[in-house]
Amino acid sequence: MQEALLEEKVVKIASVNGINVYHIKTGKFKTNTINIFFHDTLSRETAALNALIPAVLRRGCRSLPTFQQIALYLEELYGASFDCGVAKKGERQIVQFYIEFISDRYTSENNNLFEKAFELLFEIVTNPVLENGVFKTEYLEQEKENLKKLIASRVNDKMQYAVEKCFEEMCKDEPFGVYEYGTIQDVERIENGMLYSRYREFVETLPVDVYFTGIIEDDKLGRVIEKLSGISRKNIKNVEKSRIDIGAKDVKHVTEKMDVNQGKLTLGFRTNTSPDNDDYYKLLIYNGILGGGGFMHSKLFQNVREKESLAYYVFSRLEKYKGLMAVSSGIEIKNKDRAIEIILKQMDEIKKGNISDYELEATLKTSETGIKSLKDSQLQMVDFYLSQSIAGIEDNFDEMIQKAKRVTRQDVVEIAGRIKLDTIYFLTSRNKG
Repeated sequence: MQEALLEEKVVKIASVNGINVYHIKTGKFKTNTINIFFHDTLSRETAALNALIPAVLRRGCRSLPTFQQIALYLEELYGASFDCGVAKKGERQIVQFYIEFISDRYTSENNNLFEKAFELLFEIVTNPVLENGVFKTEYLEQEKENLKKLIASRVNDKMQYAVEKCFEEMCKDEPFGVYEYGTIQDVERIENGMLYSRYREFVETLPVDVYFTGIIEDDKLGRVIEKLSGISRKNIKNVEKSRIDIGAKDVKHVTEKMDVNQGKLTLGFRTNTSPDNDDYYKLLIYNGILGGGGFMHSKLFQNVREKESLAYYVFSRLEKYKGLMAVSSGIEIKNKDRAIEIILKQMDEIKKGNISDYELEATLKTSETGIKSLKDSQLQMVDFYLSQSIAGIEDNFDEMIQKAKRVTRQDVVEIAGRIKLDTIYFLTSRNKG
């Protein structure tokens, strides 16, 4: 089919009421998706409230007041899938509502799955089940308990937890230091009237991005835009870019103790590199050479894990919106100081220009493969373009690949000189260290 050969690209098709509407045209998939993103600045005051809103909304809407009824309706839409959730991108808290369904091209003529799917998502967001003018008490109390369990369970994945805690310690006095789901104490304080009031403010004032993916006729998109323009909106909030120009300070050492046998060591760095600058591509390749993705060719994998046998795992990871980088490793508790020494030595080697042709070429290749693989999933494509928009970048997949390919060894050395150690976080045993 000729449409399947279309180059994946995003087009901004409308901007109404503080709602930006985008269409990612692709004929590669048999399904379409609709994604609605609400943007807010991370803050302790609203994080838990914002996280609880989608959890309560997904329980039912006016025409389908229970989740079971929503599930049955999704089955009628040829097994469409619906979900919602919360994400953190720099100092933004993103609340997403999402539905995926079979494209109308693959069903009989008059099914109108696109319009039915949009109507469902629209009603879930704008027409919740109410009881005495606020949310249904049963749904609210159940979802408060679920959110508290979710927050408590973050310690279960010690590897991810250690990275998040290191970043939060680095940015303790900045919006980025707020956990995107808030705290258990914050959740416990939420009352029904407070949450409903926040929901009204949420829908009326937060900036919104809507992304459609797949082959969709212009007249259908036009009707959707008309529907979006009818939402009551006012005083649209300005959500600013994340700050990365944080002044230098002494290295902070943070130790947390739990019932663990293996230490989790995370070194947090300030990259001093903005994602909307072409220098970010130099940082991307630097990260790949150092340990991004846990690549086998990387310096951390080869030296910390293989040669020195100091780590069960070791990798580096960028938080591009906030200009941060973490080096994370799982180690024997007694090897903490030696692991820090070898990790910092690898970074020093890059700074000195000791980068082999193989390390550079393998990183360029794996980076290209990684970027291309994002096009294999509609959700990843949407996340890519959303992320580019947040960062203020217009590069598409191919432009990103070409800019990464042009990065030289000297470029990597130059960017290495900007990276500064900020915090050393160590998760250790209650009985040791």
